[in-house]
Amino acid sequence: MPDRAIGIYVSVPFCRSKCTYCNFASDVYPASEHKRYIARVTEEVTGAADWAAALGLELSHCVDTIYLGGGTPSLLEPDLIERLFGAIRQEFHVDPDAEITVECAPGQIAQATLDAMVKAGVNRVSLGVQSFIDKEAHESGRLHSRDVVLDDLRRLKASGINSLNVDLIAGLAGQTFASWDESLDVLLGSGVPHASVYMLEVDEDSRLGRELMAGGARYRAGLVPTDDAIARMYDTAVSRLESDGLMQYEISNFGRAGFESRHNLRYWQRRPYLGLGLDASSMLREREAKFVLRATATDDLKGYLGGDTARETTWLGPERQLEEAWFLGLRTTGGVDPLELEREFGGELAGPTVRVAERLVGEGSLAYESGRYRLTARGRMVSNDVFQEFLAEPENVS
Repeated sequence: MPDRAIGIYVSVPFCRSKCTYCNFASDVYPASEHKRYIARVTEEVTGAADWAAALGLELSHCVDTIYLGGGTPSLLEPDLIERLFGAIRQEFHVDPDAEITVECAPGQIAQATLDAMVKAGVNRVSLGVQSFIDKEAHESGRLHSRDVVLDDLRRLKASGINSLNVDLIAGLAGQTFASWDESLDVLLGSGVPHASVYMLEVDEDSRLGRELMAGGARYRAGLVPTDDAIARMYDTAVSRLESDGLMQYEISNFGRAGFESRHNLRYWQRRPYLGLGLDASSMLREREAKFVLRATATDDLKGYLGGDTARETTWLGPERQLEEAWFLGLRTTGGVDPLELEREFGGELAGPTVRVAERLVGEGSLAYESGRYRLTARGRMVSNDVFQEFLAEPENVS
């Protein structure tokens, strides 16, 4: 597979319930919209080459990762899954060894849908568990129980899908250190080879976030753990997962050797990808110039189904790309090699940012080891502040 192979991300914004902490462009929509939506996405697939060509972008015909995210892609009927993957394979060459991931909600994987996923080549599934404590899961808007999750893991393995991820969130309303340890116990006991651990984000785009910022009590907002408690839970997860062989390779991601998410690594390594569907983002390079385009589709489902093809676009010159090289690279435990930056961007451009990194080493948020800058344990806790040190104002948005 050529180095310039792309990844494809498909947004599927349909849910059976809206989680209190969710800030994504997903919601509970009528099932009647599913067919129209997949028809629109397949139109995007068919028109992707023309769209890229019109902007002078390099869009490889070769694909080595596909990721269906949500929302809950497993809500799609089998024929829609077949239609979507059929369209992708008709327009692109999907590598036989491609990583093909589908996000699923526990208890919402019909057998016919699972069969269609396997037939389509899906070989990796990410389960949005968030908590193995039934009360915590239900009160955050999840519909599953612990037993349902474990049964789904058994069914997925029986189908031949062994690359499995479980998501957990530290900081759910009502969560305690004891209940967090219990969730970690069940996760480790399940034998999954990959886990994602997120610290609860509070922002105005989620119902829980709005309540927290307003000082309200809906969604048990008053029972959300403190920032210090959430940080301790995260530290506990890092320690316990790594002790069990799930090694941290990115701030929120842990995997056994060979089970790292190849698609997500693409984001952090600034490798090209095409986003399809509602609120989906793409990152592609110009054919002849040094610019990179980041483009994001509308987040309005009615407009999207009505044919809105406009994308918010941002062109990144070398300066912005260098910023991204730092804050995306520092997300990973591999960190950032300053010599690689110098080769890509030149010493005049990269030099000042290396001096910023040196200052952060002195402050204890970065370490410099084996020729690479990496976040320290302290730096991971304030990673957004660290990343901000490398950011400037956007160049242009159209």
